[in-house]
Amino acid sequence: MPAPLPPTPLSAAERVAVLVSCALSCVGSTLLLCTHAQWPELRTRPRQLLLYLSLADLLSALSYFYGVLQDFERTSWDCVLQGALSTFANTSSFFWTMAIALYLYLTIVRGSPTGTGVLWCFHAVSWGVPLAITVAAVALKKIGYDASNVSVGWCWVNLAAEDRLLWMLLAGKLWEMLAYVTLPVLYILIKKHINRAHAALSEYRPLLPGAPALQPRASIADKKLILIPLIFIFLRIWSTVRFVLTLCNSPAVQSPVLVVLHGIGNTFQGGANCIMFVLCTGVVRERLLAPPAPLSVPSHGKNPAGSSAPLSVPSHGKTQPGSPAPLSVLYLR
Repeated sequence: MPAPLPPTPLSAAERVAVLVSCALSCVGSTLLLCTHAQWPELRTRPRQLLLYLSLADLLSALSYFYGVLQDFERTSWDCVLQGALSTFANTSSFFWTMAIALYLYLTIVRGSPTGTGVLWCFHAVSWGVPLAITVAAVALKKIGYDASNVSVGWCWVNLAAEDRLLWMLLAGKLWEMLAYVTLPVLYILIKKHINRAHAALSEYRPLLPGAPALQPRASIADKKLILIPLIFIFLRIWSTVRFVLTLCNSPAVQSPVLVVLHGIGNTFQGGANCIMFVLCTGVVRERLLAPPAPLSVPSHGKNPAGSSAPLSVPSHGKTQPGSPAPLSVLYLR
């Protein structure tokens, strides 16, 4: 049996790059949480699921930040704590990412009702399964120092464990590879369904004066439905590559380029979600860039123009709790 690989050394530049990625992910996840809290009219069911994904990504980025900052050289109490938190948060992030795709598939393609029961199922699986795996891994002393061969400074599954492959799969890699398959399949099915609906609508477009205005939104939606699984795979694939190289005992696992890509890919998911669902989502971006609303409120229920029409806030696609949210709220705008 070949000798195990030596620990992967981390340069200062590599650590700084990953720490910056962690910080940007924290900022992105926090911005997603703030937009959800600030504008109730944007609290659709898909964005509610995105809120839980952002919580998992925020915890993941914070735990990774501590791990990279410490650059552990042995198993210690804070190594185990950091490894447990990142294992739970990272695995939960995979489940919430797949939950969003499954929700969109059920509501858009299948037309199935998705009430609070489905949401509770998502909670039970996306928080419960990672928690059970993490508690078992800590109790059986499977979390610990991994020589940065399957991480970038942080702690994960102890490579000294005899059944390390099983625990690396349970603690993330199995769900990561499942997401590689599930996400493209679900989003391709959603995109095909939307394209068929657009084709059917095109027959009536001459009779619908407002229909051409929908075309730019549809184009943006199509692009996002393609980008979501591609971005996820691009960010996560480097972790999988180093995982396979470690199993093969290949010295290529210590390549500085792979190390940096792995570190950024594992830690930047919150930042990527912020770019997609805040900065590249028109209705949210407009609110962020809009000037503060005036503090004075017109009396007698009149609007600033002096008419007697009651003041109202545009819903921008807001749905009632438990009802399927329109795709435009999450992707089109």
